[in-house]
Amino acid sequence: MSDVRPGRLKVYLGAAPGVGKTYRMLDEARRRASRGADVVVGFAECHGRPHTEGMLDGLEIVSRAPCTYRGGRFEEMDLAAVVARRPQVAIVDEFAHSNVPGDGRNAKRWQDIEELLAAGIDVITALNIQHLESLNDVVEKITHVPQHETVPDDIVRRAHQVELVDMPPEGLRRRMAHGNIYAPEKIDAALANYFRPGNLTALRQLALLWVADRVDEALQEYRIRHGIGRVWETRERVVVALTGGPEGDTLIRRAARIAARSAGGDLLAVHVARSDGLAAGVSHASLARQRRLVEDLGGSYHSIVGDDVATALVEFARAENATQLVLGTSRRGRLARFLTGPGTGETVTELSGDIDVHRVTHERAGRGTLLPSRRRTLSTARLIAGPVAGLVLPVLLTAVLAQLRGTLNLTSEALLFLLAVVGVACIGGVTSAVIASITASLLLNYWFIPPIGQFTLGDPNGLVALTVFAVVAATVAAVVDRSLRLSRRSARATAEAETMSSLAGSIVRGEATIPALLERTRETFGMESADLVDEPPDAAGVTAVPAGPGAHLALRGRTLSSPERRVLAAFAAHVGSAVERARLAEAAAEVEPVKAADRLRTALLRAVGHDLRTPLAAGWAAVTSLRSSEVEFSAADREELLATADESMAKLNRLVENLLDLSRLEAGALTLNLRATSLEEVLPMALVDVPGVEVADVEAIPAVLADPPLLERVIANLASNAARHTPPGRRVLVTASALAGRVELRVVDRGPGLPADGRDRLFEPFQRLGDTDNTTGLGLGLALARGLTEAMNGTITPEDTPGGGLTMVVSLRFAVQTVGAEPTEQSVGGS
Repeated sequence: MSDVRPGRLKVYLGAAPGVGKTYRMLDEARRRASRGADVVVGFAECHGRPHTEGMLDGLEIVSRAPCTYRGGRFEEMDLAAVVARRPQVAIVDEFAHSNVPGDGRNAKRWQDIEELLAAGIDVITALNIQHLESLNDVVEKITHVPQHETVPDDIVRRAHQVELVDMPPEGLRRRMAHGNIYAPEKIDAALANYFRPGNLTALRQLALLWVADRVDEALQEYRIRHGIGRVWETRERVVVALTGGPEGDTLIRRAARIAARSAGGDLLAVHVARSDGLAAGVSHASLARQRRLVEDLGGSYHSIVGDDVATALVEFARAENATQLVLGTSRRGRLARFLTGPGTGETVTELSGDIDVHRVTHERAGRGTLLPSRRRTLSTARLIAGPVAGLVLPVLLTAVLAQLRGTLNLTSEALLFLLAVVGVACIGGVTSAVIASITASLLLNYWFIPPIGQFTLGDPNGLVALTVFAVVAATVAAVVDRSLRLSRRSARATAEAETMSSLAGSIVRGEATIPALLERTRETFGMESADLVDEPPDAAGVTAVPAGPGAHLALRGRTLSSPERRVLAAFAAHVGSAVERARLAEAAAEVEPVKAADRLRTALLRAVGHDLRTPLAAGWAAVTSLRSSEVEFSAADREELLATADESMAKLNRLVENLLDLSRLEAGALTLNLRATSLEEVLPMALVDVPGVEVADVEAIPAVLADPPLLERVIANLASNAARHTPPGRRVLVTASALAGRVELRVVDRGPGLPADGRDRLFEPFQRLGDTDNTTGLGLGLALARGLTEAMNGTITPEDTPGGGLTMVVSLRFAVQTVGAEPTEQSVGGS
């Protein structure tokens, strides 16, 4: 199997049910089959739509595998049969579907599809946007419908092809109204709820944006793979360069306005952490504030390392396929720009090529310090200019002083030459200063120390002056050069600290997942890729550092300098820590079920030790009294004792049944017999022992798919709990309604309601929220009710009763649905 080429995955992605994903998927299957491809249908869910079912004609269909679960009969894709058949292409619908547990099957259908791909079979599948893990909570906020089945985004992103099946909301609602999506009895409820125009528009936007991001990723991969450096203006991407200075807020807002001029524009803020240019005079507090501003405006913040600011900015902009680059005008004054040459802005403009550069004015423009060296390291130009100045500047000074002979004395002339040597040291370092010192000494000896015009020293004072001049010049040059080297070292340390500070900030903000850290590492060092590998690859252009036991951080791209490798080692340590945390989290997840079971056993023992003893003691006392021959009981007393014994035994029986059912639920051994069940059938039996209950008319409510005895237990437990909290003189209300393929049964009480901190603990076993004594049972009623409801593929949710109290909502699907179909909130992924 290792020699088999992995299959390719194609995903038809839609915004909502009914847009035509399954139809398009089957249409492609027919086209491929007509061209001679070996195509089979592993699983297709047509939802009773005749046009979709017609697309199956002529296609080979692999029979589904029957299975049973908790007494119910279901059908799933026969994965083993599809793998054994080994077609070229397999059609597998419902990408997010959860398989029926048991028989060694995978938990999720996407895991089945991964097995097919590993076997070399190409797979075509369908998915709705609400089933993507990253958008699950967003969709629930929009539609108010929970989605219990999700697919990790990474699985979909790895697909060879993602094709969007799009339809305007108006067209989809017309298709719904014509009966092409749901059965007639469900249309009105669907149009009034899930298929509202606002919901469909929001879902459509989510789908379009997600696919656009996927296309953007594919484009970036293509450009990197083919070495394309020029900008492709497929969308506006605006990069704003931040220095940490006060002008940053102005630049960010200006860049945000530029990005907002076109739909889908991106804003990227970048700070170069380096020992020159933009890294000089950094305010970390300002950068932190500006980062928050960028994120508030919907942009992203990036910190990179570069040997040259202008080059680093342009390379980052090209790597991100940016179309525009926003810079602030220089904070240096005219004199500083004259002395130090063109600044970062001018250099970026020269290097930008097809990237538009915006030079934004601000209140700090031209108000910087007098001589902020543009570079803290010696550039090639300064390395050349230094020695030249060491030769030329003393000669020019000699020419000027020769014209002033007789005006200045030897001491003044020597001090002027010393000043020239210091100036040369500032330009070119110690080597240039030595050249200037030798040149100045010779010129001073020849032109200004008697005898003039000769390289001789006849005057002892002149000899002393020349010696002192040479020593002072060399000492000053050495001090200046050392100061420059210390400045470079300090700036490099500052840059490294900024980079590590940015990394630490990312971890604090929750970006500490391994993929996020790898991407930040790649971006920070400007590399092509960053991966976590077991063994460092022996290949050119790869830099690898240890990242913990048996792991290495490998970067592919340019060669890193020694200081950059030192920073990279710190990044690798963080990545190694993230790997270790992931391992610990996985181990903790394995231990958690054991801890939960232990907590349940402890609570059970405590409850049994007290709550079961009460009815047992009462019944035992009544029976003992009846058996006693020492007391003669009247008929009324005997009847009362028998009633007490009967009530105690009944209560004891209910408690034991609840305990047994809860234990069977925990073990997954509860047997279900799901069938069409009407509320009229179960309500009378469920409420027979609960006084003060008012039942609304339920004759028009459709039958639900449920186990009747278990549904009775659910309703009885909910009604008993409601009656216990309802004040005297008020009644518990039981009502029902049908909506979007589901029946919602409501048990309404007028009690004190749920405590503010009690919602999370409401369904935990052995909790009696709001009870004032321990005589009201084990606290299993709501826990058992939820467990039984979920076993019947339903849900229980608490709601506040208007005017005070608590309403428990039991939601079950219609019985008219095909056995094995998903519940409505799970099967909304149908095409």
